Amino acid sequence: MLSAYLVNVQKYCIHDGDGIRTTLFFKGCPLSCQWCHNPESQDFRPQLMVSMDRCRGCGLCVDICPEKCISMSGGASHTDREKCTACGACAEACAYGVREIVGTLQTSDELVKLAEQDKMFYETSGGGVTLSGGEAMAQDKDFLLELVQKLKRKGLHLAVDTCGYAPWETFAALVPYVDCFLYDIKAMDTGLHAKTTGKDNTLILSNLKRLSDAGASLHIRIPVIEGVNSSDAEMDKIIRYLLQDIHVESISLLPYHSIGQDKRGRLGMQNCTTDFRVPDDHRMCEILERFQQAGFSEVHIGG
Repeated sequence: MLSAYLVNVQKYCIHDGDGIRTTLFFKGCPLSCQWCHNPESQDFRPQLMVSMDRCRGCGLCVDICPEKCISMSGGASHTDREKCTACGACAEACAYGVREIVGTLQTSDELVKLAEQDKMFYETSGGGVTLSGGEAMAQDKDFLLELVQKLKRKGLHLAVDTCGYAPWETFAALVPYVDCFLYDIKAMDTGLHAKTTGKDNTLILSNLKRLSDAGASLHIRIPVIEGVNSSDAEMDKIIRYLLQDIHVESISLLPYHSIGQDKRGRLGMQNCTTDFRVPDDHRMCEILERFQQAGFSEVHIGG
């Protein structure tokens, strides 16, 4: 049976589609957004996450590490991440929760069983299951097809939260089973997109148009980041593009937050030095009104 790595299976979600949902957060994403609030989901492989503020310097992790990549200094443990294989031995041994392995291999049957546990909540709230990440659509196509077919046979509403950077063949295979796509647009300027996410947006915009032409239900999500895309000029570019025969059901404006920076440090990643800022409420309302004036009736802040 096929399987994939997940960061988390989160129940009782209310921001990943309609109603109460179970969201499956897959590990691995082709983009490397500098503002990403789930940096632990970018790498396709399991990773070691270390919370040094919890370390009591007991040294047990040093003795148990099979790669001998942990040492003690200044009363605390230190990890040579180039040697670390994320085997999990140190995480299992740590009594203080300092160390954890992010990334659990799960089969489609295991995920369907977890999702089915809350079917009653989906039925009463109009909810269901959301595939997210990382990037769900960047996972193995055969695994995804197996998973969504099983979910639909259980009668579950299915949403996919996607950055759009994945082969069209994967989207085409899943379209018959997906009730709605929560589709990100981060920037229209190709250079800006490449600079801040590591990839240009050519494939993303192409897939969005093809999904629209295929009659998919599209809910556009726009992260709004001061210092990146919050200007009138950039928002107007997004508006003009969406008005060019993209069939949009709703638009969610998502104000930036900085919680991902702490996670980057715990993963041994460098923090971003770019001056990203949280847009204030007034600016968010201005952007919302801009979309409404352009003719979009279903526009929301957050969600």
